[in-house]
Amino acid sequence: MIPLNQRENEDDAEDDTNRPASELVRSARQISNTHGRIGESERLSEIAAKYRVNKEAVSEIVGEFQELGAVARAMNSSAAVPVPRPEEIQEVYEIRAALEEIAGRAAARALKGNTSALRREVDDMRAAFRRRDLDCFVEHDVAFHRHILQASQNQTLVRVWDSLAVDQRIRAAFETVSRDFPDVVESHRPIVDALEKGRGREAGLLLRNHVETILEFLKKSESDSGFHRAIRDDLERAREVHKAFFPDPELSIPGLVCESFYKPVHSIGGDYYDFLPLKDECWGIAIGDVCGKGIGAALLMASLQASLRAQAMHAHSNLSNLIDGVERLILAASPKHLYASLFYSEYDPVTRVLSYVNAGHNAPMVLRWKDNECKIFTSESTGPPLGLLEGSQWTSQALQLEADDVLVMYTDGMTEAESPGGESWGQERLKTVLRDCRHCSPAQILTSVVDGVLAFTEGTAQSDDMTLVVVGVKHEAGI
Repeated sequence: MIPLNQRENEDDAEDDTNRPASELVRSARQISNTHGRIGESERLSEIAAKYRVNKEAVSEIVGEFQELGAVARAMNSSAAVPVPRPEEIQEVYEIRAALEEIAGRAAARALKGNTSALRREVDDMRAAFRRRDLDCFVEHDVAFHRHILQASQNQTLVRVWDSLAVDQRIRAAFETVSRDFPDVVESHRPIVDALEKGRGREAGLLLRNHVETILEFLKKSESDSGFHRAIRDDLERAREVHKAFFPDPELSIPGLVCESFYKPVHSIGGDYYDFLPLKDECWGIAIGDVCGKGIGAALLMASLQASLRAQAMHAHSNLSNLIDGVERLILAASPKHLYASLFYSEYDPVTRVLSYVNAGHNAPMVLRWKDNECKIFTSESTGPPLGLLEGSQWTSQALQLEADDVLVMYTDGMTEAESPGGESWGQERLKTVLRDCRHCSPAQILTSVVDGVLAFTEGTAQSDDMTLVVVGVKHEAGI
């Protein structure tokens, strides 16, 4: 971005410095990344002096930015950053989403185990948000994304980013969506986590989702026209439809007591749980997590629910074949870059046997208290998430439940909820809370876990959909 501190009554000082082309490129980038005020202007001679570039080079740089609509040039040899039109910012963000997905995939190898710089930028963004310092916030947000671009070692991506004056438009966008800062800040965390683990595909998708989420904020805040009101009305209706995907809270399952908690980041989300009445008085119990958040994730969640119900209601030789059929249906109806984790089980109330397949989901826990000790059995993954890898296979397992056992299922939005200092709540804290719940009903266990998470986060903005399901096995006297 062009520096924008107003100067008056200054002469056009000459700068005859001749510098190599590479130096001029770096200077152009430095000029474009300088954080000033949109609408203010500065003389070209001052820009040349500040960045030790001759006036001809500055004039050429400004000319290129002017062609992009990033700079307005005046007759008195000055330049200013104009207020970008909303449609311009949105167009750039649509391109930026694709750029960052590619960069995230490529950068994962270089950043695996090496994300301390990214974490510092996120911490600095949080601090800037608390101070309501927009300039500082934008500075660290730009540094975060440029660091990933550089780590990708793809100079084409960097050049396109610079040619679109993305740094400048980030500031313009944030001035529009400042009320959504908490969501913007926290959406960086899962990106860092994926890069830390070297998961390029996941990091790329999260980066795309991050940019597209900001784009949705921009579109939502653009105007209050009849069209946008109609969109909001549609979203409100979508929320009502979304609620219908989940089981009736008053649902009664013989031999079990079921309690659930669900809280999406946005009005609708991609977490999923379900109870399915099956043949022979058995019940299907499911929980899943679609990658991403918002409307796109909710649509895939609906597809997952419909596919699972369709397969579960038909005769199947084993759960492995059932999950294979679910994945085929999802792949046929969903974009290739989306995937979902799923834990699906079938419970026989007569034998109390819980048969299950875990397709890459957080391992549910079975709690069993004996001799003043709580034993925890985990249902670990028996195959990858649905839609992630071609030709995937899953194996089925079985657990013999006993009276008073408690099954606890959750999505990673619970265990990855963060404290103000950026620490995740984690599975060990979840286990600690659960061990202290002896003689508690499923409703009391659910309340203890949710309260534990909320106390730990201390009001930190939620960054992922949160779902918790607690199922108790009834004793003859009731649980």
